[in-house]
Amino acid sequence: MSDAPHLPAYDGACITNVVPTLLQPPAQTPPWMPAVALDAPRVVLLVLDGLGWNQLAARRQLAPALSGLEGGPISTVAPSTTATALTSITTGLPPGEHGIMGYRMAVEGEVLNVLRWSVESGDARRTIAPSRMQSQPCFGGQRPPVITRAEFAATGFTQAHLHQVRFTGYRTVGTLAAEIIRLAKDGESFLYAYYDGLDKVSHEYGLGSQYDEELRWVDHLVATLLESLPSGTALVVTADHGQVETGDNVLPLPGDVLAHVGQQSGEGRFRWLHARAGRRTDLEEACRARLGDHAWVRTRAEAIAQGWYGPVVTEAAASRLGDVLLAAKGTVAFEDPTDTGPFQLVGRHGSLTADEMLVPLLAGVAH
Repeated sequence: MSDAPHLPAYDGACITNVVPTLLQPPAQTPPWMPAVALDAPRVVLLVLDGLGWNQLAARRQLAPALSGLEGGPISTVAPSTTATALTSITTGLPPGEHGIMGYRMAVEGEVLNVLRWSVESGDARRTIAPSRMQSQPCFGGQRPPVITRAEFAATGFTQAHLHQVRFTGYRTVGTLAAEIIRLAKDGESFLYAYYDGLDKVSHEYGLGSQYDEELRWVDHLVATLLESLPSGTALVVTADHGQVETGDNVLPLPGDVLAHVGQQSGEGRFRWLHARAGRRTDLEEACRARLGDHAWVRTRAEAIAQGWYGPVVTEAAASRLGDVLLAAKGTVAFEDPTDTGPFQLVGRHGSLTADEMLVPLLAGVAH
């Protein structure tokens, strides 16, 4: 197993390039894009949250519809987390340009939970305007129909990564399929749909039998769409990230690291540490000495210079990062008492292992 991080392929086979290629097909089909996706009069792009390429490859027998599609693996972005990756899909830009730099990012001295669009004091939609955090146009300035969960309609994150689209909400997997089919039959040439079930199951249950059963239902959704969409429609399937199962393998930061930390952001497998005043060098040295076996340790300058966030990182985007990054290796996560949720996470993502970074790009045509 390579000890090097699996970096995003921003110049080619990466989720940042999927939507631009589908909306404005190039003269020659890129080798990473299934040709059937560009030859169709109508395209449905289905994003399956949490479906990593390695997880799918190990379960092909559970997913005959997905396994029968053309295509292969592409990379997601850094960090390999939903907030950043979905924004990269919809804008066609690396994180350094759209500025959604993680699930929990530093904004004006506070830590913004991007998916909840909240800070410690509560709802942040008025104090941290989503349009200020992410102002790049979605879908090349077009306004395609977007089918996602109805309860996401008014969230700050939706306003940030799906602004000015035509929003259609769904409640169940059945209504998701029905809305996709209805809009395609209405003559829409491009549809974007999002389903988050696999990611939810992985976070709560890991990659065991529950994940396998959810994958069977996802595969049924894909089969239904291929059977019911108008003839000739291309169904393109991708994802925002893969998964690893960490379970109880959550490491508290050593005391001689915490002594230099004033604040934490990011998430368990992509933890940004913000140094106390005057202690940035001490923090970096302590992290390399104590945590180098468990993480790729990078300073902000190193992560930017090595292209983790893309070839361009705006000043605003860089300001949302910490001082020292712990990008987890293996199956560990790093504890932050302020990073909590309704249950203990079993499956996680965010770092730059192949299990997290590789996602499918698959396509088939309805007959």
